[in-house]
Amino acid sequence: MEKINVAHLVKSEDLNHHGTLFAGRMAEWFVEACFICAAKITKRPENIVCANIHGLTFNKPGNKGDVVYIQTFVSKVGRSSITVYGKITINDSDTLVSDGFITFVFVDENGKSIPHNIVMDNTDDITELDIRERAKLLSK
Repeated sequence: MEKINVAHLVKSEDLNHHGTLFAGRMAEWFVEACFICAAKITKRPENIVCANIHGLTFNKPGNKGDVVYIQTFVSKVGRSSITVYGKITINDSDTLVSDGFITFVFVDENGKSIPHNIVMDNTDDITELDIRERAKLLSK
């Protein structure tokens, strides 16, 4: 699946009382990036709603002036659900700051779930295969 990359500059208004990136702001950016990924694949953002944020742990703080990178891709699909994986790094580093999954549901104008007809492509990428396996465990 296509990977979507989103970046944000950490500014003064994004900081918490400790002077580091506020977790709520990071979560907002994470949800937004994952939504963009789901919207791009379905081509119908008006039909997507967030159903579940599956964990978002923070391994390293962000600081004022850092650039936060969020890479997302679809990791699992159901009849009407789309689970997107997001990986967060800072300042072009490979160090994982946070990662997690968000499940979206494809709905009609009345909020009733409907099929999205998305089919996962095959991959030989070991990392992506591992993430797809992690996504499968979310529903258990």
